[in-house]
Amino acid sequence: MHVYLVQHGEALSSEENPARPLSAKGEENVRRMGDFLYKHSRLVVPEVLHSGKERTAQTAAILAGCHNAFFVAAASGLKPADDPALWALRLEARSEDVMLVGHLPHLQRLAGLLLCNDEALPLIRFRNACVVCLERDEARAWHIKWMMTPELLPD
Repeated sequence: MHVYLVQHGEALSSEENPARPLSAKGEENVRRMGDFLYKHSRLVVPEVLHSGKERTAQTAAILAGCHNAFFVAAASGLKPADDPALWALRLEARSEDVMLVGHLPHLQRLAGLLLCNDEALPLIRFRNACVVCLERDEARAWHIKWMMTPELLPD
């Protein structure tokens, strides 16, 4: 099983727009990421879940369109300060791949918990529009399979 952890694209500041939707650059980086991953990995994710905040909903919709996702929805437990143990438990019960679009510090804490059973361990340096693929093996241990950031994408 794979879980794809995605930090939302770059958002407008709260001074520019209190809802903090994606900036034009944020939308473009997410679209480029989605297109690249689909073209080079044929990634098909059946479910894309997001925190419900506008910037994550936009990021999820763009990525779902690129990856032919069957289901896109807001899910509890993906906001910045939410307890990562909730998603660690949910993932333990899953067998289908899922993409989780969220925020820092939650994504970083969830990755630390899954990979090392320590949410305080900053193992991955997430960036806006970054995608991290974690894979669960037969022994139910999580491993980093790959990570892609917008800076690595070809122009």
